[in-house]
Amino acid sequence: MELDTFEHKDYGQLIAWIDSEKLCYLWGGPAYKYPLTHDQIETHCEQSQVFPFLFTIENNPIGFVELYQVSVNEFRICRVFISPEYRDQNLAQTMLQLLIQKAQVHYEANLLTLGVFSHNKSAISCYEKLGFIEFEQITNSLSFNGESWDLSRMEKRL
Repeated sequence: MELDTFEHKDYGQLIAWIDSEKLCYLWGGPAYKYPLTHDQIETHCEQSQVFPFLFTIENNPIGFVELYQVSVNEFRICRVFISPEYRDQNLAQTMLQLLIQKAQVHYEANLLTLGVFSHNKSAISCYEKLGFIEFEQITNSLSFNGESWDLSRMEKRL
C-alpha cells in the first residue's frame, strides 16, 4: 500500500471516480464544479499549499486524499475518497494512517484538522478511530439542491 504524489497522469482516474454532481460536491465542496476537468484539477493542485496524493495497492489506484497547509505546522485533510469497489474494507483508515505519518515526517505537522459533513457517519467513525475529535459544529454550512448540510470540524494533535 502506497501513498504517492498525485500527478497529471492520474487526473483521468479522479475524473472517472467523481461521476455525479452530488458526489463532486460531497467530495470537493465549492472548490470544484461538476463535471471535473483536467484544468480544474490542475488549477487546484498547482496551489503551493495543496499536497494531493493517490492511494494505491499493488499499483492499482484505490483512493485520493489531499493535505492543505494552513500554517507552518497545521495541515487540513481534504477531499478524502476511496473507490466504491474498495469501500467497507477499512482502506480509508489505512490511507489516512499513511497520510498522518507523512504529515508528521515530511511536513513536520503538529496539528491536523478536517471538515466532514455531519450526515457522513462512516467518515466520522473512521476519523474518530484515528484519534480525531470534534471541536466545532457548523449548522447549515453548505447546501446542495436545497438541502442544507451541517459540518463537523475535527482535529488531531500530533
